[in-house]
Amino acid sequence: MGTFRRAAAVLVVLGVVGGTAAAPAFAAGPSAGAADGAGAVRWSPMSIAAAGECTFPAADVKSKPWALQRVLLDQLWAAGTGKDVTVAVIDTGVDASNPQLAGKVIDGGSLLKDRQTGKAVEGTGVTDKVGHGTKVAGIIAARPLPDRTGFVGLAPDARILAIRQNDSDGNGDVTTLVAAINQAITAGAKVINISQDVRADNDKGEFEGRGALEEALKRAEHENVVVVASSGNDGREGDTYPAAIETVLAVGASDRNNERAPFSQYGDFVDIAAPGVDMLSTVPAGGQCVDNGTSFSAPYVAGLAAVLKGMYPKWTAQQIRTRIEQTAQRNERGANRFIGWGVVDPVKAVQSESAPAESPSPDAKVKLDNVPIVAQPLGLAETQADRDARTATFVLGGGGLAVAALAGGAVVLRDFRRRRGEHA
Repeated sequence: MGTFRRAAAVLVVLGVVGGTAAAPAFAAGPSAGAADGAGAVRWSPMSIAAAGECTFPAADVKSKPWALQRVLLDQLWAAGTGKDVTVAVIDTGVDASNPQLAGKVIDGGSLLKDRQTGKAVEGTGVTDKVGHGTKVAGIIAARPLPDRTGFVGLAPDARILAIRQNDSDGNGDVTTLVAAINQAITAGAKVINISQDVRADNDKGEFEGRGALEEALKRAEHENVVVVASSGNDGREGDTYPAAIETVLAVGASDRNNERAPFSQYGDFVDIAAPGVDMLSTVPAGGQCVDNGTSFSAPYVAGLAAVLKGMYPKWTAQQIRTRIEQTAQRNERGANRFIGWGVVDPVKAVQSESAPAESPSPDAKVKLDNVPIVAQPLGLAETQADRDARTATFVLGGGGLAVAALAGGAVVLRDFRRRRGEHA
């Protein structure tokens, strides 16, 4: 019996720990083929990481995702909710039928053309057959549905301007991206989210259409439109565009420990990091689904930019970027090529009383040996894997104690019987 109990305890532990090994791994999305010749460009659609694992519609997820557990939302929204701010999502379209997005999505049209035939792809700005753009929009502005889900956008009162410019086949290109940026500016967007990137094929960062892209971004800067872009998901060092252009807030992905996610592209161009692992968000037709990638780190920052734009409508785009960078949670006094100035801290960004600045600066107050990495105490970033591992430890410890108790009891009983026999 004792042997059976010990074996059962070990099997339970192995089963629990083994379950944690089944956690989904990051999967890179498809990309369009590179053109031939000098200065060619490789267009990387959006790294649609787990879209294939979701069904549309999906079930509502009751729990609050870890990326929101680390934010004191009541304090964030006491400062602002993004009211009257329009955020352009240049992506695969945004499905406005999801209840958390219904009534807040503006159809910005579709620029999609089949790259083989050159013909327009059927659909509008509110057509999203992939689900990627709908997830991006949700992280920015999904409205609360507390009776159904713990997920919500960081700027729940912001509007979304949906411009369909790319898809899972990589039909978007630099030309349509430029057109989308200009269209967003003309439509009055104050924040633009771009969760896709271009890779140059030479060390000079040259690619066809770069001049037009820089002109569009220069126009955005002049109009004080905050442009946020993902750094990319190759997990290597190297610039990506438009993220590497100076007036763009380049966002890498961080994990639960405020470290760079393994897939996150890095380099000196990265300005800041934001959660990008196991990101829950809205999907077409209703419900939520989990995905991974810098694609979902960028809208986390874009949502904060919308809140700040609502609070400080006269601030320049550069001042908004600086506030976000300066208030990030740092692990060193200055910036580094992995997470830039640190991991975004939405509450600190809106509560800071510092005057608007034109550029971030090293923080002498940072204690390099003891930097707090979460906004709230008591393990709010604990994952299911963490809980399973803890349960396994308790089971193993409890099993060990039970075995020890049984063994000790047997020894005591044996000694008692011996003493009784000697006195008989």
